[in-house]
Amino acid sequence: MEEIIQQLEKEVKELFHTESSGHDIYHLKRVLNNALTIQEKEGGNRLIIAVSAFLHDIHRIIQKESGKFCSPRDSLPKVKKILDKTSLAEEQKWKVLHCIEFHEEYDFSDNGKTVNDIETLILQDADNLDAIWAIGIGRTFSFGGANGLNMWIPEKSFDRSTFDESEKDPSTIHHFYSKLLKLKENMNTKTAKKMVVERHKFMELFLQEFFDEWNGKK
Repeated sequence: MEEIIQQLEKEVKELFHTESSGHDIYHLKRVLNNALTIQEKEGGNRLIIAVSAFLHDIHRIIQKESGKFCSPRDSLPKVKKILDKTSLAEEQKWKVLHCIEFHEEYDFSDNGKTVNDIETLILQDADNLDAIWAIGIGRTFSFGGANGLNMWIPEKSFDRSTFDESEKDPSTIHHFYSKLLKLKENMNTKTAKKMVVERHKFMELFLQEFFDEWNGKK
């Protein structure tokens, strides 16, 4: 596994070297580490989970280059070309592609979750865990800046009942409410449900501090 990840890192470093929206190679490595931590307790194919975690955000690079929304499914041909350079068997490649295609499913989206294989569920959890806590908060503001969002527009209401990755939030703070605060109840595995508790509390405290400062209470 380590040899394949090292091989993939050479490809990924080149692709992600200008990434500044919070989906850089360090994010990929953190998601990889999260995924392997969860896998140790929840099971699943460790190699499939690791490779999927390391390649799950190729669609972000395609989107940046094209200037148009790109879903994980849209990235599969490019991911397949990268996988074809490895020693993975065809069946393993298709399992990786499956994980990547469905890793951005949420209970609070229109379509909800449609898969239940442990490898994809672990990838979902690992990716979402990196979206909250201190680094997650930093990534959120990096994402907002990279996408031209204001930090906060208090005149705009929180009116998104369901989440859609293709739709931008009015501001970065709005993104906390449309997605990030909902991730706690979106976790799949027992391990991730334990890991998310402290992270969620930290995010709530941050938002309380943000609004106190914004409103001149500090």
